[in-house]
Amino acid sequence: MIQLKNIQYTYPEGTKGLEDVSLTIESGSKVAFLGENGAGKSSLFLVINGIHKPQKGEFILDEARFKFTNKERKQMARKIGYVFQDPDVQLFAASVYEDIAFGPFNLGLNKKEIDARVEKNLNLLGIQDLKDKAPHQLSYGQKKQVAVAGVLAMEPEIILFDEPFAWLDNRHKQIMNDIIDDLNQQGKTVLISTHNPDFAFEWADKVVLMKEGRIIAADSPEKTMCNKTLMQEIGMELPLVVQLAEKMGIDSYSRSIKALLQEV
Repeated sequence: MIQLKNIQYTYPEGTKGLEDVSLTIESGSKVAFLGENGAGKSSLFLVINGIHKPQKGEFILDEARFKFTNKERKQMARKIGYVFQDPDVQLFAASVYEDIAFGPFNLGLNKKEIDARVEKNLNLLGIQDLKDKAPHQLSYGQKKQVAVAGVLAMEPEIILFDEPFAWLDNRHKQIMNDIIDDLNQQGKTVLISTHNPDFAFEWADKVVLMKEGRIIAADSPEKTMCNKTLMQEIGMELPLVVQLAEKMGIDSYSRSIKALLQEV
């Protein structure tokens, strides 16, 4: 479980990233974060991943306060994995194998275990043929898959995806979607930052709406994303199925839109 209590983070040049953010994330849940660029989604993920240390507030991970020491940050790698929006931020080694192996190597695993983890995730992502290629030779979608494989090789319990579908073609979007679904079926906690209200509405257990570094609402998709006032406040459209329900004259609060979607 993750608990954030009154988190405040301001960047060194003075830009406010997060303001009085409090949030609870249950183990095994699927949580989508929605908001415009600059809403604070990435800043929040960087705090959760231990990269940004907030100036105020508490970050509690599995009932223990996280103090952002170097030791705790190294231990964090075993617990939480972060797939950045831009895969080039993560890929740096001479080959795909070396990139995926980097994390497990730094965990101090032996070569046999490292090889096993690399092979497992090459197979999971369907990128066995890329094993010996240099990351700079890959397409954007392939780079994204390698970045995901590198995070999964660490076998974290909690995985953060920052805009996982950004700039992907339809085939790679489907691959990414299948990976995300598989992770949650394994019992992983999956957090996704996205600009796609339709995906968030259908996929998430909980939706967090953000604006200017604050959480505007955090509840079920039905209670957050069927609320036109809340969605307008964060600068986003209602999910298409909710718009359809409105046109059909269906009260989205008295009946589950997801149930409606299954009937249509």
